[in-house]
Amino acid sequence: MPRYPSRIVCLTEETTEILYLLGESDRIVGVSGYTVRPPEARQKPRVSSFLHANVEKIEALSPDLILAFSDLQADIVSGLIRKGYAVMTFNQRSVAEILQAVRLVGALVGAHSRAEALADDLQRGLDELATHAAALPRRPRVYFEEWDEPLISGIQWVEELVEIAGGEPVFPHLRSAGLAKDRIVPGDAVIEANPDVILASWCGKRVQPSRITNRPGWDAITAVREGRIHEIKSSIILQPGPAALTDGVRAIAAHVRDAAG
Repeated sequence: MPRYPSRIVCLTEETTEILYLLGESDRIVGVSGYTVRPPEARQKPRVSSFLHANVEKIEALSPDLILAFSDLQADIVSGLIRKGYAVMTFNQRSVAEILQAVRLVGALVGAHSRAEALADDLQRGLDELATHAAALPRRPRVYFEEWDEPLISGIQWVEELVEIAGGEPVFPHLRSAGLAKDRIVPGDAVIEANPDVILASWCGKRVQPSRITNRPGWDAITAVREGRIHEIKSSIILQPGPAALTDGVRAIAAHVRDAAG
């Protein structure tokens, strides 16, 4: 038996990206169908969506470790465990927990030092952004919309990244709610909050700004009046991994800087 797992199935994209960044891509034998980072990972066999997995495909790959994410994959995980597979399920919700997940993935494959270096490098990038943000003339108020029907505000790591980028989330009290249903907000609350910027990422569904601007009463919102409605692709912000801490937060920062003047 190998000292560390050598045939890994990743049921979500962030663990795939971490393993590639650690130089351990050869260990990956199966990935999520939603995987886009890095592009070469799409050449791996695709075995799952987010909520469903093709167990027959997974079994054919003979994995010695399966990496999953969150309570939303609990049914998949329990079925795989009953079949005798080793499954590690991550549940990172904050920036600190994302960095911890990087270190944990590294530990699982014996890449401890490289994982520490990667986590430290990601943290340095965030620190540099925060330093630049501190010099902004003001902190624009930001509404991040994770879904449009019903309206769902940003999960914790997204709201933290908004702050790192120099913005002020308009619903900070909701960030710690891990379940999307606990982050539902009424449209009137967004109008009252009057954000300077609206950032939207509808979990893989293309954002249509007109569906935001045409909401009743939203023409009174500063972000709508000034045309500051921007899509952040879900692949770089709603995956709790390196993408969010690099491309995702930089995309947020660009829009925040523009609004800050």
